[in-house]
Amino acid sequence: MKIGIIVGSTRPGRRSILVAKWVKAIADSRQEHDFILLDLLDYDLPHLNEEIPAAMGHPYGHGHTRAWSESVASCDGFIIVTPEYNHSIPGVLKDALDYLFSEWHNKAIGFVGYGLLGGSRAVEHLRTISAELMLADVRAQVALSLFIDFVDMKLLNPGDHHVATANQMLDQLLSWSSALRQLRDTSTDSLSFVEA
Repeated sequence: MKIGIIVGSTRPGRRSILVAKWVKAIADSRQEHDFILLDLLDYDLPHLNEEIPAAMGHPYGHGHTRAWSESVASCDGFIIVTPEYNHSIPGVLKDALDYLFSEWHNKAIGFVGYGLLGGSRAVEHLRTISAELMLADVRAQVALSLFIDFVDMKLLNPGDHHVATANQMLDQLLSWSSALRQLRDTSTDSLSFVEA
């Protein structure tokens, strides 16, 4: 299976790329699966600028949306790495999720949060968003503390117990991604209306 690790922040000095690479290093030991970084910085998505809501279907009006769509559609599941901003997720991450709809359906998703409280409140918001996007969120999540798991709140230095939690999350994610494969193969998602 192919799992996308979404780097959920684009701000200068972001820690999310360090965390995402740490997650990928753990995941890459599972050589029968392909783990790729989906860095939002690489997609340069402007504030949501598609005229038609994604839930109404395709075609998309912009090349950046089509590129993002292709990357997301190619994955069987996801891990989102997110900081916590003001008890929630970064705006750029919310926009990236909102750009698409059917590409997310019937896939599993796991979370790695970081912040003053381990990004737990951001992850709770992501769980609600995931339900609307028909993503199946797994229970295990990694919660990294800026105080404990980073040196000077900048350099990642996670405790060993986080590796065990990350592997538990990966076990659940891969199991659910596999179980949902039949739904993905037979799904004919369509909506006749959308709330704007």
